[in-house]
Amino acid sequence: MPENLPIPTDLAVYTQWCGILTLVLLASTILAFLFKWGLRFRLFGATAFATVVTIGFFGLNLGLFTRVAIPGVVRYTLVFDNAADNVVIALPPETTRSQVEATLRQAAIDISPFGRMGTQEGIVTIRARTVIHPRPGVSVPLYLGQTQKPANSRDPEALAVELFPQNWQRLSSVNT
Repeated sequence: MPENLPIPTDLAVYTQWCGILTLVLLASTILAFLFKWGLRFRLFGATAFATVVTIGFFGLNLGLFTRVAIPGVVRYTLVFDNAADNVVIALPPETTRSQVEATLRQAAIDISPFGRMGTQEGIVTIRARTVIHPRPGVSVPLYLGQTQKPANSRDPEALAVELFPQNWQRLSSVNT
């Protein structure tokens, strides 16, 4: 096999080829039933399976991989998610205010809305925190900001980001 063989990563290509294969199998199956070939039932099974695979690729192609990317985001870790209305992400202590705001927006978009309908007010709160070490052997979580979003939305415009200025002062005093 050649080393530089390009393999398409676009699901539309796979959907198209599966559709073509399904149509060829369907035509073969119709011919097999018309001429009473012995393998007509096997062709029917292969056609049914190819149809299911084609429908699956088509469904995946509809938008499973759409992702909104907000500039200025830093890598975050999901540290708590009660699968309803409360999510906490962790950020490095050297993160700037603009990076925290962008990361909160990105996390709010990334948090799946499915299964979060059971919230009291229909609002999901995402908080960003870091861990500071005021003295050796002591670790303190410090919340830098939060955003709230409707539980069933991924709209970046529906987000209100709130930063906590008193915690930023505390963070800057520990980092210096």
